Order: sequence, then structure tokens, then C-alpha cells
Amino acid sequence: MKEPFTVAIDGPAAAGKGTISRAIAAHFEFAHLDTGLLYRAVGSKFLTGADPIKAAHCLSPDTFDDKSLRGSEVTQAASKVATIPEVRAALLDFQRAFARRAGGAVLDGRDIATVVVPQSEVQLFITASPEVRARRRWSEMCERGDELPYDQVLKEVRLRDTRDTDRTTAPLKPGIQACIIDTTEMSVEDAVAIAISKVEAKR
Repeated sequence: MKEPFTVAIDGPAAAGKGTISRAIAAHFEFAHLDTGLLYRAVGSKFLTGADPIKAAHCLSPDTFDDKSLRGSEVTQAASKVATIPEVRAALLDFQRAFARRAGGAVLDGRDIATVVVPQSEVQLFITASPEVRARRRWSEMCERGDELPYDQVLKEVRLRDTRDTDRTTAPLKPGIQACIIDTTEMSVEDAVAIAISKVEAKR
């Protein structure tokens, strides 16, 4: 049985951490968890009138493949429920168990290195300018047919940044040992290559 090996990847919305996380998981054959889907699933239930704390205690992994979880409205709802300490506490045990599974795991989110697994072997903080991140998010939304004006997407990105960094519980920030990768002027291939090299150096 292989020993646990955790790669913790944090960063703001649309910085590229999801793409990088999936690439690392595929390269090293690690399990991958997009922890944002946990909060999106709770946020989705919150939008239908459910109590977010109760929803956090009753999540099923079967719901994580729901494409509606990527919508703009759910994105904002996820950010709101993520500020609730009881919601974060309910989801913490699930994330920690996943992180320390045998064979290696990659988790991406906003508090992986600072709260979920501060003992993780590798810590990466993926970031980019708000304008570039908004452009990426806008392009993704257009491809799905969800065509909000770019200015509105930029406003939402900045609003979420403020909410994530200013919240009292588990604010968004790099881990103490995190390597910061700014993807503003970087290709996907270059960003992935740098991230993989950081993991290789720790193995």
C-alpha cells in the first residue's frame, strides 16, 4: 500500500487551479477532489430553499457531476455558504479523509493548505489578475451558452475575491510553505509543467 501524499492547491476563481490539479492527478495517478464542488452542491441546495448547514451534512458524491453546479448563480451561492463556519466544519472531515488516502491525492480549493491539510507534502497557490480570470470565466460561460456581459463577470469575480479573502473563517491566502504560481501571462502548458516540477521535487 502506498503512503499518503497530498498536493494542496489553493487560489481564487478562474486562476487555473482546477486545470492544474487535474493535470497533476493524471500525471502522478493521484485521486483528485475539487473541493469547490462540495460548496457548490450546498449552494445549489441553498438556492432551492434548503438549510445550508443541513445540506452540508447530507451531501452525496453522486451530485458532483451535475453540470448546473458550474452556473453563475450557484457560484455566488457557493461563496456565500462558504462563509458559514458550520458548513465548513461539516465538510472538513470528508476533505481530510480524502486528502490522506493511500496512493496520493490532489485537492484544490481555497483553504486546503491553510486549514484542511496544512501538513500536505506540496502546497501550491495559483493566481492571476482579476481581469484575466474574468476573461477566462466569461469565455467558459459563453461556450455553455450562459452569456453574461464581461463587465458583469469581472464584477462577480472581484466580489467573490473580496468575500473569500475577507471572511473570518478560513480566508483565502497562500499556505506558509506554498509556492505561488501566477498564470496571468502563462500558457496552460507552462503552468502545468511548473506545477508538476514542484511536485516532482517533493517526491
